[in-house]
Amino acid sequence: MRLTVVQMNPSADKAANLAAAERLVTAAAEDHPDLMVLPEMWTCLGGDSEAKRAAAERLPDPGCANEGGEAYRLLRTLARRHRIVLHGGSLAEDGGDCLFNTTVVFGPDGEERARYRKIHLFDIVAPDGTGYRESATFGRGSAIVTYRAGNTTVGCTICYDLRFPELFLALRRAGAELIVVPAAFTLQTGKDHWEVLLRARAIETQCWVAAAATWGRHEERGAARFTYGHSLIADPWGHVVAKASDGEGWATARLDPAVTARVRRDMPLMDHRVLA
Repeated sequence: MRLTVVQMNPSADKAANLAAAERLVTAAAEDHPDLMVLPEMWTCLGGDSEAKRAAAERLPDPGCANEGGEAYRLLRTLARRHRIVLHGGSLAEDGGDCLFNTTVVFGPDGEERARYRKIHLFDIVAPDGTGYRESATFGRGSAIVTYRAGNTTVGCTICYDLRFPELFLALRRAGAELIVVPAAFTLQTGKDHWEVLLRARAIETQCWVAAAATWGRHEERGAARFTYGHSLIADPWGHVVAKASDGEGWATARLDPAVTARVRRDMPLMDHRVLA
């Protein structure tokens, strides 16, 4: 299976973000991937709570044709147009009482395949003293979600989920061979932790890990914020096999199931595990 991770520099301007996503997906489709992944919050990154709520979409019941908001319909259209599985990073879902940071995945036929709400919310203080409180805007998900892309079982996570290996282990136990991590990782934390955590999760679970990230500057309530980028794909041994440079772009790699099988056969971690 060929896999592409797309790197974007979204802002609070939803229309501009949708246009950028269409442009990048169309260009990256020339690599002929089977599965393509967008970053976290590619529809609206930054702004204030009103901007986030204005950009949010009420997601339709799966299988409802010609329904959903602009981003939902665009993802479905692009998946169908390019005959790919399109893992839609994440967008703000209007859940009524609160918003959710939600992944939606579409198959080449344009049908929805999976929906995942981010479980771990980013409430931290960065090394430079900048505070983040995702839970002030978004609710928390609870479901472990996998789906099929060709012959591969794919596990869903979003950004801060990366710091919780128990979620990745649960996805491995649910049959995942590939775990996807759309993200808007901060520059301050990303420069020290991004790659090492992604490689660690790949090594621990013996899964491929595909991380599509946002990059660059955006405005959050009038203040400048920066995300790290460096979208990458790691194999089950923890080797980085593809990585995006700074700026918008993408990276593509071929996932070889024989590599997964060999790593798991030669080091049978799941057979040796004695703690829950």
